[in-house]
Amino acid sequence: MELKELSEKYKNELLQRVIPFWENYSIDHKYGGYFTCLDREGNVFDTDKFVWLQARQVWMFSKLYNEVEQKENWKKIASDGAHFLNQFGHDDQINWYFSLSREGKPLVQPYNIFSDCFAAMAFGQLYKATGEKQYANIATQTFENILSRSENPKGQYNKLYPGTRPLKGFSLPMILCNLSLELEHLLEPDLVEKTINTCIHEVMEVFYQPDSGLILENVNPDGSFSDSFEGRLLNPGHAIEAMWFIMDLSERLKKPELAQKAVDIALRSLKYGWDEKYGGIFYFLDIKGNPPQQLEWDQKLWWVHIETLITLIKGYALTGNQECLNWFEKVHNYTWSHFSDPEHPEWFGYLNRQGEVLLPLKGGKWKGCFHVPRGLFQVWKTLEKITDKTF
Repeated sequence: MELKELSEKYKNELLQRVIPFWENYSIDHKYGGYFTCLDREGNVFDTDKFVWLQARQVWMFSKLYNEVEQKENWKKIASDGAHFLNQFGHDDQINWYFSLSREGKPLVQPYNIFSDCFAAMAFGQLYKATGEKQYANIATQTFENILSRSENPKGQYNKLYPGTRPLKGFSLPMILCNLSLELEHLLEPDLVEKTINTCIHEVMEVFYQPDSGLILENVNPDGSFSDSFEGRLLNPGHAIEAMWFIMDLSERLKKPELAQKAVDIALRSLKYGWDEKYGGIFYFLDIKGNPPQQLEWDQKLWWVHIETLITLIKGYALTGNQECLNWFEKVHNYTWSHFSDPEHPEWFGYLNRQGEVLLPLKGGKWKGCFHVPRGLFQVWKTLEKITDKTF
């Protein structure tokens, strides 16, 4: 398939099948916010509301309004979700809960800093759409809270015994690579530069292991290897997703050598994580080849494959590396033939190792209106730039 045809394929899937699914089935017209626990046909099977998924949907519809078409319905969906989040989603210190009841009562304490990360993204993007200063204030205050918690993200809710094995995780510096650009329009330039430089150092030097060429999920505070379940853990999808964040930063900083290094790491992670027997990318692996502690280690997940497609096409666009394009075709064929639902809109999320659907849901506690539409959007726009030769 020609790249121009591919671009149209991703665009049409986004605008004609995936976004209408969330428009039609996820809106809670009675209490506000969104349902995310939706079965294959869009029926609601649970009404709990997970703050990070609520925020991701606010972000997604704001992004579509800002960068695809200024549809009033998209702005209304985003604004209504933001109103629900601001009313119920956080405590008086702007710490964001993990989950709420349908009506908005807190269910799970604000232990998960990713609720905060996606809330900051959501309100920052919505401010672009509306110009309402309160959204900018929420975004910047949340970002400041995130930075203040970065040494101990779970704070008082951390269940680990202090001091025995004080590991630090890859997830936060990884997401801050993206979040710093998302909020650049609201932050002081010095803070943006400092955050970007810190994140690049953490991702590309601390968690990246030169001997293996892979990225670990957890390391000791000094960056050294911890020979433990957590310290040996690889999440290929995380590493690959982080590399398109780094590629975006390479463009922002005008550092093509950074994009090249990101491509090298992404390809190495993909080759290491690819299931040669059944196809697809493993969810978790142990860097020493030991059995991972995660029982779902060999499942194939939607977000891993979609984020990989973004990384590969951006890698090709920025470096011209033909291997990126070859792998893009391979991952594209697997992803569309296994996760895309030919009978109903939106995509499946969870497959077993053999590629069979494990859960027919289209949304739940962890899957919402984010990775599929964001991925389709990113690939569409990147392919468009390639075919228009605007890179």
